[in-house]
Parts: sequence; structure tokens; C-alpha cells
Amino acid sequence: MPFFDSSLSMELGNVHTKWKSIAYVFLLLTVSIVGGAPGVCPPTCVCASDVVSCTNRNLSTVPRTIFKFIKKLDLSYNKIGFLDPDWFPVMFDKLQTLILHHNTISSISGGSFSTLRNVKYLDLSSNNLRTLSNPVFQELKMLEELLLYNNQLTNIDPGAFGGLHKLQKLYLSYNALAHFPLDLYVGRNKLLELVLLDISHNNLQSVPVQDISLISARQLSGIYLHENPFLCDCPLNTMLNFWYRRHFTPVVDFKSFYKCTLPSEFKKMPLIQENFLNCSENTVNETYHAYGVLYEVQIGERLVVHCDSKIVDRDTQFIWATPEDKRLGPEKKTDHFRVFFNGSLEIQEAQVVDSGIYSCTAINKLVNETVDIRVTVGNFTSHKSHSHEAFNTAFTTLAACVVSIILVLLYLYLTPCRCWCKSKKNKRKQNQNSAHSSILSATPSHEPQVERKSSTGKRVVFLEPIKGSEQGQNGKVRLLPNENLTADSILKNSRSKSDSDSVNSVFSDAPFIAPV
Repeated sequence: MPFFDSSLSMELGNVHTKWKSIAYVFLLLTVSIVGGAPGVCPPTCVCASDVVSCTNRNLSTVPRTIFKFIKKLDLSYNKIGFLDPDWFPVMFDKLQTLILHHNTISSISGGSFSTLRNVKYLDLSSNNLRTLSNPVFQELKMLEELLLYNNQLTNIDPGAFGGLHKLQKLYLSYNALAHFPLDLYVGRNKLLELVLLDISHNNLQSVPVQDISLISARQLSGIYLHENPFLCDCPLNTMLNFWYRRHFTPVVDFKSFYKCTLPSEFKKMPLIQENFLNCSENTVNETYHAYGVLYEVQIGERLVVHCDSKIVDRDTQFIWATPEDKRLGPEKKTDHFRVFFNGSLEIQEAQVVDSGIYSCTAINKLVNETVDIRVTVGNFTSHKSHSHEAFNTAFTTLAACVVSIILVLLYLYLTPCRCWCKSKKNKRKQNQNSAHSSILSATPSHEPQVERKSSTGKRVVFLEPIKGSEQGQNGKVRLLPNENLTADSILKNSRSKSDSDSVNSVFSDAPFIAPV
């Protein structure tokens, strides 16, 4: 019997150990699948609050036991070779910065960023990318900055960057691109927020000058084209000289890096210079497009709109076009419009129908420039934004509080008599009233002290002796002529019933001798 009990206990112990091992394995699988519990940092990474650095760890895949709430992940200097829909383990909603430079990434398939929808900064530089098919970045709706420099890109499909409506900066330098990516600025996949395109250090020999001239100045001023093997060309020289006169940063900062090669020779020469290959004599006028400032004016006011053109000299002529495509020349008044010789447009007594886009064209011997300027006419006092209304309300409330405090201080410190002074005056008046009432009374008062206190608020009628002898008065006292209608009523209404005797005594027939 004891042997049976010991064998049974051993079997139960083995079963318990097996279940414990199974539970432990299941826990490990759960952690690996789900992505790790919060607070668990991968052993190959360094974690600091919301930043995880897994750089230079010979990683070919992303660690699965990684924080889900991180905002910045650095996977640079590893061996990640390709990006597909399964390369990132789980959804990372808070990740904003992803660094993947200096890996071996050679291809990116569609859906690779489906779990990284909120990334704003993506660094794919210094990899082995050769082509970008469309669309590969469409899930990155919040992306603002994309780094693709120092790859081996030779071709970019027109829709490769489709859907990146918030992209502001795109770095494509140090690649092997032979064509300017015009689809970034025109067509259905154009990026309206793109203000910086670095396509320097590529294989561009020419650029579509006529098409680039249609790009707005806000985007045009951020195109970097230096260190490309350009062929010397007069339209290209004219365009770059125009950029330089407008002080565009890409040509001002890198002027010496813009060089070209003559077709008949193999030496390089500066591309941005005046009198370039006699281009001033042979170049056909080019047209460039820019966007000026916005103007807002109240209904009925006068507005002067300036032509924001960099082509200003003695030979420059200005022609304006209204939203209805009416042509306005200098010093020719049309309706309530007038153009000055310096290029400014005057709108007299502006109306709502005058709102729209006005085009100013500056015409020169060498180059033309068109500047679009938006004018808005309306009653802006009745269409203020909520922020302005909130600010005005807060400011008014604050001003009212300050004025109230100042008035209270003035009342307390600058009034001639304060409360204690008023109380003394009231006491003095009460004493005077009691004295007059005692003088006018015919008989001495024998009332108790309590009753006297109750009569201190009585009203007193002042009597005036008669000056001059009149018949029927017999030396008696009468009321003033202008008070004979109101004195009696005032005394009757203000006194209580208990005071009737004293009233009768005042108006009795007893003689009153006035002092001489």
C-alpha cells in the first residue's frame, strides 16, 4: 500500500512538471507572436523611453520583442535585404521616425509600410535600390521627409510617390537618374507640398526648361540641380541665371558647382554667368511662372497690388490680366483699374466681383516672368475666424477687469469723505434733529429714554417769522408760502400715530416770538 502511494505521487509530479513546461512554452510563443510585453527591450537593442536603437547588430529582420509605443526606431548598419508586407512584425501606431540607412535593401514591394501609417521621417539612404515601382509608399499618408540618396536608382515610376500628399522634402542625390522627375510637379500624382527636391549628383544632361517654368516659385526655389553632367545650353543658362537673380538658395549656395560641357569640347565651364556663349543674342524669350503675395481688402477701399517680379530694369514692361482675362496696360485706366509704370496695379473702390487671381507679366528682351497674385475683397469684420473672436473676447474681458479694479481703487482712495466720515455726519444730523424737536416743542418732554430713541428719525419743519404786519395774523407764526401744501403731509406721513400729540403742539395757536 505505501509503494502504491509513492508511485502515484511520482506520476502526479511528472504530470505537473509537463504541464508547467507546456505553459512556459506557450507563454514564450505568445510573447513572440504578439510582439513582447511593454517594457521588454530586445537584447540586441538599446532602449531609452520612446527611442530604440538597434544599429550595427547584423540584423536581417526586425526584432519581434520590441516596444509598440516607440516613436523612433534606428535599424541602420544592418543586413536587411528587402521590404515586403511581413517585414515589420506588428502595427506601430506611434512610430514617427524610421531609420534604415546603410543596409542591403534592394527592393520594396507594395504594402511594405502598411503597419507604419504614421511615420513622418523615413531614411532609406545608402542602400542598393535600383528602381522604384508604383506605388510603394502609398500607405505613408503622414510622411513629410523621405531620404533616398546614395542608392543606385536609375528609374522611378511616375506613381512611385503617389499618395504622399504631405511630403515636403525628397532627397534623390547620388543616384544614377538620367531624367528629371517632372511627375512630382505635374499630373495627377503631383505633390503640392513638396518644397525641396535634391536631385544633385545624378546623370542629368538636360532638363525640360519649358515645363519647369510652369512650376510655382514656392516649389521652384527648392530644386537642387548642381553636380550633374549638363551639356552647355542657352535655355538652361537663362533659367539658372533667372534663379540666381531671384536669390533661390540652390543656385546661390552652390553657384560654383553648376558646370557644363561643350559638345565639341570636353572641358567644363561655369554654367551660371552672364554673356554665356552669346546667349543674349540667340536665346528666344523664355517664360517663367511665380506666385506672389495674397491681398485682402474691404469692400469700397482702394488697393495697390505690386508686381513681385525680379525682372526690373528700364526696358521692362508690365501687363496685367484680371480674373475675367481683361488686359491692362500701363497708364491706361480701364473701369476702376490703373497700371503704373513701375508695374503696380491700382484698384479703386474694390468690390466683391474683383476677387480672384491677377496675373502680372514682366516682359524683358531676354526673359519673361508671370506672377500670379490672389486678391480677396469682402467684409472681413463679419467673417472673422473663431480664433480672432476668442482673442477679442478674452482681451475685452481682461480690459474690463482692469478698468473695474482702477475704478474701485479711485473710489477707495480719492473720494473726499469715507464711510467713517459719513457715519459721524449722520450722528451729528441726528443730534441736530433732536435739538430742533426739543426747541419746537411747547412743553418739556417727560418720555422715557427708550421712547426718545425711537423718535430720533422724525422730520422737523422750520418756521419763519412774519416780516411786516399783516391784518389777521395777530403776531402768530405761519408756514412759508411755498411749503403750505407739503409740510403737513410730510409730517403726517413720516410720523407714527403715537406722535400725533407732538404734531398738534407744534401747530397750536401758542404765540412764537422770533428774535429781533
